[in-house]
Amino acid sequence: MNIKYSRFSVTELDAHQQAIIPISACAAAGNMSALDQALNQGLDAGLSVAEVREILVQVYAYAGFPRSLNALSELMRVAQARRQRGIQDEAGREPGRPIPKGDALLAAGTANQTRLAGGPVSGPLFDFAPQANEYLRTHLFGDIFERDNLDWQIRELATVSMLAAMSGVEPQLQSHIGISMNIGLRPEQLYSLAAVLEARFGLEAAERVRVGIQCQLDVRHE
Repeated sequence: MNIKYSRFSVTELDAHQQAIIPISACAAAGNMSALDQALNQGLDAGLSVAEVREILVQVYAYAGFPRSLNALSELMRVAQARRQRGIQDEAGREPGRPIPKGDALLAAGTANQTRLAGGPVSGPLFDFAPQANEYLRTHLFGDIFERDNLDWQIRELATVSMLAAMSGVEPQLQSHIGISMNIGLRPEQLYSLAAVLEARFGLEAAERVRVGIQCQLDVRHE
């Protein structure tokens, strides 16, 4: 199945969705100078400080704590500088429900993982290292995806952008493109994500997304 798209069309995503893409990519890549611009543009577009903070916390799951913490520090600096210039950014909201603990967290994370992936997740890798899947279920799909101040489509737009910004993680990128489709993001929206990446981050990242979309479409139409 071939999807025709304009290389620079971004009309399938609203302004908030578009703003999330370079923020996520720059944070995951560790590009602080570009992140400064992306943060200012995102806040100007109406993203709340809490929304941006939530995305930058999520960076730790894909690019590691050092880049997440550096990006959060940059957000603090940008937010303070904007306040000093008299800009009143929306604070945003925190999660509205408590996060489960212990066995309940594992159960919730497993259920979230299954819904996102479209079925139970297993395989030789997780047989070899079962603790890796337990960490995914508790920390990623539990602690993070149970937080309801961002919806899952926003979280996946951010995740795809983060993974696209890094080389060597194409299997994980393709997996999350598949998850994005499972939760209702259309191929045209993902091609728009690639267009935003090309215009505001880099061509190489955009092409990774385009290849991943086509691979998913080929698999789903075999």
